[in-house]
Amino acid sequence: MEKQLAGKAITVNEEGYLTNFAQWDKSIGDAIANEVNIELTPRHWEVINYLQEEHKNEVALSIRRIGKSGIVDIKEFYALFPNAPLKTATKIAGIPKPASCI
Repeated sequence: MEKQLAGKAITVNEEGYLTNFAQWDKSIGDAIANEVNIELTPRHWEVINYLQEEHKNEVALSIRRIGKSGIVDIKEFYALFPNAPLKTATKIAGIPKPASCI
């Protein structure tokens, strides 16, 4: 289905995840973060960039893998993205919901 974000029409699935990563840009990420009441800081963007790189390399994402990444520890990850951090962070990053998320 189509949704308007940051003045652009993007395609999302029923859970609100982008279905075409090529439609993502920082303004889309900001708009999604705004919907979930997160003010993105440079630290958020470091984590988002890491998630996007892992996605491009077809690495299966999980909380445990992120905690071992050296990018962010689990405690900080939960502080940056409260309430379902992996689901929230991947949605903002414009990548599909990880299989490890229910």
